[in-house]
Amino acid sequence: MRTRMAFVGQAVAVALLAQLVAPTLHAQPPHEPVAQKPASADVAPARTHMKRWSFERAIRGVTVGPIENQLHPGRGYGSAACARTMSEIERMGGNWVSVTPFGRVADVHATGIAMSFEVPFEQNRKAVSAAIAQAHAQGLHVMLVPHLWVESGEWRGFIDPGDDANWKRWARAYDTFVTQWARVAQGAHADLFAVGIELRRWVTTDRASTFLPIIKHVRALYKGPLTYAANWDDAEDTVIWGDLDFIGINAFYPLAEHPNASFEEMAQAAAAHTARANELAKRWDKAIVFTEFGYTTRKDAALRPWEWPEALSDVVIDERSQAMAYRALLAATIEQSWFAGLFVWRLYADPDDVTQEPEFGFSFRGKLAELELRDAFANHWAADGLMPMNHAVASFAHLHPGDY
Repeated sequence: MRTRMAFVGQAVAVALLAQLVAPTLHAQPPHEPVAQKPASADVAPARTHMKRWSFERAIRGVTVGPIENQLHPGRGYGSAACARTMSEIERMGGNWVSVTPFGRVADVHATGIAMSFEVPFEQNRKAVSAAIAQAHAQGLHVMLVPHLWVESGEWRGFIDPGDDANWKRWARAYDTFVTQWARVAQGAHADLFAVGIELRRWVTTDRASTFLPIIKHVRALYKGPLTYAANWDDAEDTVIWGDLDFIGINAFYPLAEHPNASFEEMAQAAAAHTARANELAKRWDKAIVFTEFGYTTRKDAALRPWEWPEALSDVVIDERSQAMAYRALLAATIEQSWFAGLFVWRLYADPDDVTQEPEFGFSFRGKLAELELRDAFANHWAADGLMPMNHAVASFAHLHPGDY
C-alpha cells in the first residue's frame, strides 16, 4: 500500500508541474535487439508546419488481436464476442483499443504483399470496420495498425528485398497495402493510424527516403493523426518521425539482466529506458505513444521479453513476475509529460477463446497484471492535464479484478 500510494502521489505532483513546462499532449511479436547503423548522424528536426494533434486524456489502450481463421467463425473482429471484449476494456478503465489486421509476405526477401490473411481482404475489411464501430459504441477511440505476417517465421524487421529494383517493387507493394487500410481507417473513422510497424531495414537506413512518399499518400486518404511503431531498440535510429504526428514505440523493454531480478532493479531499468525516451521526444518535439507494451506470464518475465510464447518450452507460469514488470514500467512513464499513453499487448477478439496463446502468454486477463493495469488506468497521468479539484488522489480499482 505504501508503495502504491507513493506512486500515486508522485504522479499527481509531477502532473501539476508538467502543465507549466510541457507541450500539448492531451494527446507481430517483439524481437531481440540487433545492432543497426543509423541512417544519418544528423537527424532533421520535426516539421513545424504540421498540425499538433492532441487528445483529451492520455491513451489507456489495449490491443485487440484478430481471430481470422475460417475454422473459428463468430469469434473475430465485428462479432458478438468482439463486442464483449470492447465492453470489458471500457469497464476496466480503458479508453482506446488497437486493431491489428494483417497482410502476408512469403519471407524477408519478398517484393509483394498478399492483402488476404486467412480470409479474403474484402471480408476482413468489413470485419475490421465493424470492430471499430463496436469500439466507438463503447466510447473507445481506435488506432488501426496494419501488420505484416512473414510466412517463413522471420521477423518483419529483417525485410530487405535486396537491390534497388526489388526495393522499388517492394515500396509499390507496401504503398498499395497500407493505403488500402488507410481508406478503411478513414471510412470507419479510426482515431489514429500507424503507417507501419517494425520495418527496421527500411526506416533506419538510407532507404528511408523511399518511405516518405508513402506517408504522403496515406495523408491524402486519411485525415487523422499518424504514427509508426518502431521496435524499442531502434526508435532512436528511425528517421521518419519528422513526417509523423506521434513517435510510436513497441515498448518490450528488458527490465532485468539476470534471473530473479528484484522490483528495485526493474524500476531502475525502467527509469533508464524512460530517460532515453525523454531525449527522443525532446529531439523531435513530439509526444511518444507505446504502440505495444506487455510482458508474458512466466518466471523472469522482464528478462528477454521479446521471446515469443510459442517458442518457449518448460515455462514456469508466474503471474507475479508479469505484474512486477507492468508496475515498474507504468510507474516510470505515466507521470512523464511527453508520454501520450500506451496500448497493452494483448487481448483477443473473443475474450473467452483460450486457443490463441498458451497460459503463460501476454494476456493480462484475470491475472495479477490486470490489477496493476486497472489501478494505473484509474489514476491520473501527466498527459491528462490538470487534475480536477474533486478528483480522488488514489484509486482502488485494483480491488475489483474481473468486475465486468
